Amino acid sequence: MGRAALDITRLSRDEQLDLLDELWASLGRDPDALPLSDAQRVELDRRLDELEAEGPVGLTWDEVVAQARARSR
Repeated sequence: MGRAALDITRLSRDEQLDLLDELWASLGRDPDALPLSDAQRVELDRRLDELEAEGPVGLTWDEVVAQARARSR
């Protein structure tokens, strides 16, 4: 049985960003869906250690999404 195609060109920019957010969140629900290589795991551990030592820096996800939406208007 085939799937119906999703024509994302019919979606507004906000709808496209919402879809992207939903897709990203769905990938994060199953950690085994995106296995890490040994090098990626080492780098992730390094970054987590750095975050623990220095605290958060940069933008929150909500700030990134807000900026992306503001640019698309």
